[in-house]
Amino acid sequence: MMEPSQVKKILEAALLATREPMTTHDMKKMFDEDLSSDTLRKLLDQLRAEWAERPVELIQLASGWRFRTRAEYLPYLERLNPERPPKYSRAVLETLAIIAYRQPVTRGDIEEIRGVAVNTNVVKTLEERGWIDVVGHRDTPGRPALFATTKQFLDDLGLRSVSELPPLEQISQTLELNHENQ
Repeated sequence: MMEPSQVKKILEAALLATREPMTTHDMKKMFDEDLSSDTLRKLLDQLRAEWAERPVELIQLASGWRFRTRAEYLPYLERLNPERPPKYSRAVLETLAIIAYRQPVTRGDIEEIRGVAVNTNVVKTLEERGWIDVVGHRDTPGRPALFATTKQFLDDLGLRSVSELPPLEQISQTLELNHENQ
């Protein structure tokens, strides 16, 4: 039986080496003996605590566990690669918000909420980004596609589930403040 301290070092090495979040299933595959979910969780919590004062943190996302740079260091790191993140139109962001908060939704649902037709490029942009996907079809005439957010969307926002999204009231207040300041 391997010592817990050795198991923790192996987990740490794997999490530092991987580019994508690791699932607990993947972590368990690294060991010959059976590693209980409870033991694994305790070791991950210990690792998280050990990294608490460092510039990198261990976080749990929708698709698994990973290390990431703490937000306060990002302005310095961005100077190394000064590429600008893509700018999304208001239509893209409104559509994404509707899907995130009301999922699963059809294009018709989105159009009803927004009050305007949804441009095909808006949906295409969100699908290409990996933030939304078709998760089924509504059982109505024409069988319209049902859209929902993906694990990639949650990972990119640093969330474990959509329940961690801020309340809608908070978002509308932020949007109103931003609109007033422009």
